Amino acid sequence: MPTIRRMRGFLASSIGVTCAAALALPLALPSADARAATPAAPPAVPPAAEGIPGSTQSLPLAPLASDRSSGPNEREQGLARRDVRPFALVGVVWDDPTDELRGTVQVRTRASGTTTWSGWQSVETHNHEHAADPETLERGTGKVRGATAPLWVGDSDGVEVRVRAEFERHGDHNRTGALLPEGLRLELVDPGDEPPPLGSQTEVPRLTPGMTVEPEAASAVNADLAPMDAAAIPELTKQQTEDELLAARGGPEVAGQARPYIGPRPRIITRKGWGADERIREKDFAYTQTVKAAFVHHSASGNNYRCSQAGSVLRSIYRYHVKSSGWRDFGYNFAIDKCGNIYEGRAGGVAKPVLGAHTLGFNANSTGIAVLGTYSSANPPKAAVTAIARLAAWKLGLHGADPEGTTHLKSGGGNLYKKGTNVRLRVISGHRDGYATECPGKQLYAKLGTARSSAARYQGR
Repeated sequence: MPTIRRMRGFLASSIGVTCAAALALPLALPSADARAATPAAPPAVPPAAEGIPGSTQSLPLAPLASDRSSGPNEREQGLARRDVRPFALVGVVWDDPTDELRGTVQVRTRASGTTTWSGWQSVETHNHEHAADPETLERGTGKVRGATAPLWVGDSDGVEVRVRAEFERHGDHNRTGALLPEGLRLELVDPGDEPPPLGSQTEVPRLTPGMTVEPEAASAVNADLAPMDAAAIPELTKQQTEDELLAARGGPEVAGQARPYIGPRPRIITRKGWGADERIREKDFAYTQTVKAAFVHHSASGNNYRCSQAGSVLRSIYRYHVKSSGWRDFGYNFAIDKCGNIYEGRAGGVAKPVLGAHTLGFNANSTGIAVLGTYSSANPPKAAVTAIARLAAWKLGLHGADPEGTTHLKSGGGNLYKKGTNVRLRVISGHRDGYATECPGKQLYAKLGTARSSAARYQGR
C-alpha cells in the first residue's frame, strides 16, 4: 500500500504525466492539483478476484467440424454451447494486432438464469483501426492484440461462437480461403456491479487503508472543474464558461483579450461516476500538444442497452480495451449514450489534450468521441447528435477550433494516408475520414453536418 508521503509526492509531480508539453497548456484549464441441452462441461474458469469489480473469461477457440460450405478446420473455429460464469459483453481477440480477421464472427448467448438462447448475432470484425498509432509507446508494449469490436449482449451465462474465414473468388470456379489469425480467443466480460452512490462531494476524501493513488490521480486532473471524487462535472452557462477560460488565460483585463468562441461546458459524468476501476489501466497519463479536431465514432457494440446500463457498457468496453486488447486505457476520450449523456473516457483530464487510441494514424492533436451503439443502418437518436455538438463546441473551443472549419493533421500511418502526410480534415470528422472504415456508421456519419452547424452556433459563431 502506498504511503501518504508517496501520494503527496505523486500528486506534486504532475500525476505521473508522460508528456512535458502538456504541463503548460494555455487553454486546457490545468488544475493546481494536477500540476502538483446439457452441453459438455466447460474448462474450469477461475473465480473473479475478490474485491475487484468485473472480470474477464478468456477461452481459446478450437477447430469446428468442417463441411462443404465451411472449408478446412483452420478456416472455421469456435466453441460449442457451454455454461460459463455470468458476463454481458463478448469479443474475439488474437495474437498479432497487425493481422486482420477476414471473415465472420457470430455468437449466440443464453440469458442468465433461463433456458432462452438468442439468435446468432454478428460481431464487427474490423476493429484494428481503433488503436494507438504505429511506433508509439502504447503500440510497442508487446501486450497489444488484434481484436473484434466488443458486442453488448446483456446478462448471460451461456455462450456459443463460430468464426469463419471468408473466401475470395478467382474467375468463375476457383476460390481460395483466407486463414484465420493465430491464437483466437473468446473474451467474456462481466462489468461488475454498479458503483455505490456517492455521499457528499463537498469534502476532499482522504486515503484510507487499501486505497491506491490511482483514483486520486484520476480525480485530481479534473479538480479545477469539480470537487475531488465527484461523480459528474457540472454544466456551466456560456457566460460562466467564457469567464473560466479568460481567467485561465490571464483574465479579461489582459490587453487584446476578446470573448472566446466556446460553447457552454456540458455536464460530463466522470470515470468515478461510471465506475472505472483505475487499477487496471496504465498508471501515468499521456498527452498530445493540442486538440485541432474531433473524430466521431460509434462503438459498434450494438443498440440493445438501456441508458441506465451505460455505465456497465462502459466498464465492459474499458476492460475489453485494457485486459483483452492490451491497450493502456479506454480508447476513446469521451463516450455518449443514446440518451445524450456524456462520459469521461480515457483518464487524464477532460479539459486536457489527452492522447487517445481511437483513430489509427490521427490520435495526435485530436480527441475521440464515441456514441455507444451501432449506427450503420439504425438512426442515431437526436439526443446523441446534440450531445456531440455540445461536447465538441466546448472541447474544441478550449483550443480555438471552429467546428465548421478545416484543419491539418499529420498522419501517423494508416490505410488512407502514409505516415508523415499532412492531411486536410474537417475539424469535426468521422472516423472514416482518416481511415478506410465503416465507422461511425452510415447513419451517424450523415448527421455530422448537423453536429458541425450546431456546435458552431453553441460557440456563438
